[in-house]
Amino acid sequence: MGLSTTLLLGFIAGVTIVLGLPIGRLQRPAAGLRVLLNGIAVGVLLFLLWDVFSAAWEPIDGALSNAHDHTGGVAPIFGYGALFAGGLAVGLLSLVAYDRYLARTKSRSEHTGPGAMAVAERTRGIATWPAARRLALMIAIGIGLHNFAEGLAIGQAAASNAIALATVLVIGFALHNATEGFGIVAPLAADNDQPSWGFLLTMAAIGGGPTFIGTAVGHSFTSEPVSVAFLTLAAGSIVYVIAQLLGVAARSKRIDLVCYGLLIGLLAGFITDAIVTLGGV
Repeated sequence: MGLSTTLLLGFIAGVTIVLGLPIGRLQRPAAGLRVLLNGIAVGVLLFLLWDVFSAAWEPIDGALSNAHDHTGGVAPIFGYGALFAGGLAVGLLSLVAYDRYLARTKSRSEHTGPGAMAVAERTRGIATWPAARRLALMIAIGIGLHNFAEGLAIGQAAASNAIALATVLVIGFALHNATEGFGIVAPLAADNDQPSWGFLLTMAAIGGGPTFIGTAVGHSFTSEPVSVAFLTLAAGSIVYVIAQLLGVAARSKRIDLVCYGLLIGLLAGFITDAIVTLGGV
């Protein structure tokens, strides 16, 4: 399959993330609906976490089986294991550090007294965003890392002329991305934050754009370690975001609506994944 056709497939798989964005434009949703939306976002992200961990652990599992069968050594186990642990740690702790940095910057800009105005003048961009928008950005980053690895799979299938496989992957990943777009904007709706279309499209580019980039890279370059690195980076960032969203859910004191949302989000993830599996992937 040619590069131009492959890139078109990557674009189709990634662009569907915009289908979930209109939720972010809801005007003052009811309190119960906000809790439900937050629960659905957590459900979608929990599915993605399972999906990412499964794919990232597969090379380690294969290396362990080879060592057990005496057909391989222990070097791949430690190599992939270190990559897995390192990617997970960087993905999780980098967001912790960055969020604390933003919180400190915003706190300094809000203090009164000598020098406070100078600090406020230097405070720009993300540090001035509401918490819901910063959380949406972090979700988009985590999903983008995950989607880069998905793009690699599409590109590799297309490069090997596995046209049927590439097509099924595109359909499945396109459905995945539609639910992921909702996961990005759900915190905004839950916080009564109605962003501009420009902001939403920027989040879509961050979350869905890497699918297209990964497809281009995967068409000419194949590397299992690179895939594991991006998957574990995504896993770490998704773990952090889930912790944040669960904190929001706990404050609502409506565990029933949270659980309904979790169920809906998880089922949506597994149903879209089933479509990919049904195609023989």
